[in-house]
Amino acid sequence: MDASGTSGSGSSRSPSNPNFPKNLVRALLLILPTLFLVPWLSTITKTPSPLPSSPGPIMQSPSLFFSAKPISPSPAPRVRALYTANPPPSTAVGSDPGSMAASGPKWAQKTITLPPQRRGCHLVTPKILKEIGQDLSEFKCGLAHLFLQHTSASLTINENYDSDVRDDTETFLNKIVPEGRSAPWKHTIEGPDDMPAHIKSSMFGCTLTIPITNGKLNMGTWQGIWLCEHRDHATARSVVVTLNGI
Repeated sequence: MDASGTSGSGSSRSPSNPNFPKNLVRALLLILPTLFLVPWLSTITKTPSPLPSSPGPIMQSPSLFFSAKPISPSPAPRVRALYTANPPPSTAVGSDPGSMAASGPKWAQKTITLPPQRRGCHLVTPKILKEIGQDLSEFKCGLAHLFLQHTSASLTINENYDSDVRDDTETFLNKIVPEGRSAPWKHTIEGPDDMPAHIKSSMFGCTLTIPITNGKLNMGTWQGIWLCEHRDHATARSVVVTLNGI
């Protein structure tokens, strides 16, 4: 042993390797990725499982854009036509001379002149039917349109039996539409009853549309056509009747 107290042979040992920690880290960086990469590669190289033979609940959901099964269209509703403009060959023209539908759609028009009436509501159904009865009988199904060509009278449909209904209607009209010098109307040049007549005409209107069935106006049992005259000194009234149908 020398004077320093250390072994004389210790000076010949080599010191510890200073690069050992760095080499260890490098080795770990090379080994660890391999440990994770090998299992992952084995999973992606496997043969994929076949799809299920039947669609799952998600594919069967009607709320998705695609469906496993095609949707069959709903059957069209069945509609039965009573009358047709173009009859089938079995009802063509000539096969049934009495068939109304065989001739197709048609029109008829006539202007009826109603004689002057006193002021009030009047039942004119018989007069109308007398004028259009022959033309009306040619229609199996259609519409009758009545147009009154005046502004101081009106047309309406109402009670056809008790005349008191017509009288009461006139009383009502005279009560709700004032007349005379105390009335607030400016249009008085044609008489005190003229402006009230215009208002009453607008209340009931000047047109009627009535269905035609089997050559007759298809009105209710107690329904009738009224001409309501709103002037004190009326003239004849003209009604244009237009028939359309088959």
